[in-house]
Amino acid sequence: MDVKEIQERIKAENIDTLRIEYPDLHGICRSKAVPAKRLEAVAEEGINFTQTIYAVNLANDIAPESGCGSEIEWKDMTIMPDLSTFAVLPYLEGTGRLIGNAFREGKPIEVDPRYTLQKILKRYEEKGYRPVSASELEFFLFHPGEDGPGSLYNPGLSCVYQANPALDPLGFCRTLQNTLLKLGIEVIYLNHEFFPSQFEINWTYDHALNMADQTFTFKYVCKEMAAQHNLHLTFMGRPTTEGGGSGYHIHLSLSDPETRENIFNDPQGKFGVSDLMRYFLGGQMAHAKGMSALFAPTINSYKRYVPDSFAPYYLVWGLDNRTVYCRVPGERGPATRVENRAPCASANPYLVYTAAFAAGLDGIENKIDPGEHAVGDVYHVEPGTYEPVPFSLQEALEELKADKVICDAMGPELIKAFVALKEDELERFRRHVTDWEFKEYAFQL
Repeated sequence: MDVKEIQERIKAENIDTLRIEYPDLHGICRSKAVPAKRLEAVAEEGINFTQTIYAVNLANDIAPESGCGSEIEWKDMTIMPDLSTFAVLPYLEGTGRLIGNAFREGKPIEVDPRYTLQKILKRYEEKGYRPVSASELEFFLFHPGEDGPGSLYNPGLSCVYQANPALDPLGFCRTLQNTLLKLGIEVIYLNHEFFPSQFEINWTYDHALNMADQTFTFKYVCKEMAAQHNLHLTFMGRPTTEGGGSGYHIHLSLSDPETRENIFNDPQGKFGVSDLMRYFLGGQMAHAKGMSALFAPTINSYKRYVPDSFAPYYLVWGLDNRTVYCRVPGERGPATRVENRAPCASANPYLVYTAAFAAGLDGIENKIDPGEHAVGDVYHVEPGTYEPVPFSLQEALEELKADKVICDAMGPELIKAFVALKEDELERFRRHVTDWEFKEYAFQL
């Protein structure tokens, strides 16, 4: 899509405002709104932001030693919109959007998550592979409270695999579905998930960069539309002690760039999959610990990794088995794929896909064997049978820093900023007294 085509859409759809958007390291949509008549100028010149945004923590402060603040004299960067990402935001009157990449003096900013994903995907394309992925995200809905989320939107039990007005009295999910379809996100289905007020939406696979853009869009659209309905929607890993966690299962495959034939499929191969897929899977397993901080990027994320939760607990793969780290679903042909079940719904999709495809590429290049697959419910195997996933953000950060393949794929600038943000988060939490601590200790001690 070029400027002229976008201008025609702007006129036809009565668009008066454009949001120029990009992801920060949390995966949050950062943006500025500009008059739509400035499209041509913005497409040519971009729009400036301070690079320090990549060091802003969720408490609205600057993480120290990120490489994005005083170290670079608080310099600006320029977001150059990718014209192919133009879309009309149907839930916002007269508003369109463009996703962009970060530059300074004509060169990409290495800490930009979107650019980082583009780099690893280019390595696949140079080898003659087309990276394909799909996102499967869960979220919780709450009524607003006095200071943040209040009561559950649907407190009813045993509502899993249902879609009806009793559990969605405002019809929010139908409205969300139709909005996503208008945005080009091809929803396959949506349903209530296992825990009260937990929902899941699945949509069609696509090229991995398109899927990351769609997932980035999906997450902010969900939150913004919930706010319009006076609801609070969260992708937080585990928002309550009583409820469970929200996952971000990623489905990964490779296709032929010319024919689009799935090259993970091999009817003659073991389990009907190609050696290429086995090596890709081997890479997922080899770098599972190193990817953990990117897949589960918050302190809260690790409260999802518990037995009997359908979240990973042990580092092992299986066939159609929901208790493992990586699952190979039963479909073959064009649907042959690896499902990595580790990512938390709070994760940044650009960093998740960068890490997963970097791990897969290392598996392919070094012919890493994934080992034998697990059979049965692995949550209750004899302790010591398999290694567990990292159980804390601190542990995961150490594993990330030790994983050269993942660090090299991310680049030193991004790793420095990401680790600074996360270590700042850990230090702030270390000093914070929680409600649990007060209730546990204050009366008797």
